[in-house]
Amino acid sequence: MIDTVLDNVHINFDSQTLWILNIALALVMFGIALEISVVDFKRLFKKPKSILTGVCSQFLILPAMTFVLVWLIEPIPSIALGMFMVAACPGGNISNFITHLANGNSALSVSLTAVATLMAVFMTPFNLELWGSLYGPTEIILKDVAISPYEMVKLVSLLLAIPLLLGMWVNYLKPVLAKKMAKVLKWISLVFFIALIFLALYNNREIFVDYIFYVFWIVLIHNLLAFLTGFSFARLMGLSTRDVRSITIETGIQNSGLGLLLIFTFFEGLGGMALLAAFWGIWHLVSGLVLSAFWGYKPIGKEELAS
Repeated sequence: MIDTVLDNVHINFDSQTLWILNIALALVMFGIALEISVVDFKRLFKKPKSILTGVCSQFLILPAMTFVLVWLIEPIPSIALGMFMVAACPGGNISNFITHLANGNSALSVSLTAVATLMAVFMTPFNLELWGSLYGPTEIILKDVAISPYEMVKLVSLLLAIPLLLGMWVNYLKPVLAKKMAKVLKWISLVFFIALIFLALYNNREIFVDYIFYVFWIVLIHNLLAFLTGFSFARLMGLSTRDVRSITIETGIQNSGLGLLLIFTFFEGLGGMALLAAFWGIWHLVSGLVLSAFWGYKPIGKEELAS
């Protein structure tokens, strides 16, 4: 019964609220970008191994591992497509903060945020289309929706790339002002964005309550897989403890807010997708803070802290 019901449920989210959500996400990205400079991109040439490891973990390995997980547990099609959507998104808005609490490499985290955000303009639509098309039940949904790749690239550019470049531009021209603005704007916009997600869930609470336990276990397993993917791949590449922590967090904290907006825009709030992305947005805050608390109390060698 759940197979047919949730796949046909659409979350109610009017166009005015959707526009507010768009603006909120763009402001979150702008607030983060105020603390990013061109120097962060220069680290690509100084420490390419760590950056490439993080990018591969996020955009290549996690989507592939998500496909394997979907194939093994066989969730209903809309939930499966929601999993592909989340895995296709770049790192989440709070990954830099979580990395700092976990005594990870904050500079690497910021660099990955900048690089992944720009790459997401093309990689998010590409990964969603690729992995969604390879799994039969989700391929049917994609064919029914008939997404225009150009339209998705355009929206992701407006939500991520333009705010990122504007924030970096302000940082370049007025670095002191940018830091002051970032302290206020980043957290206000993030709280506002989270409040909008909760509002969406509250307005559709009957659906959320009916399917929360079904979605909960899938999100928990998927999120754990994401953390393990980042951790395992970074260790396999022989990176330092601090870099391993950063890449683990960047891979496990996904920008589900972006995913949710794409779902409302292109899939008309398809029930399983929207619930999966919304609950991921809540859960990765919990799991990320728990992981950072655990790592925050685990000492790192002085030679690594100095690096």
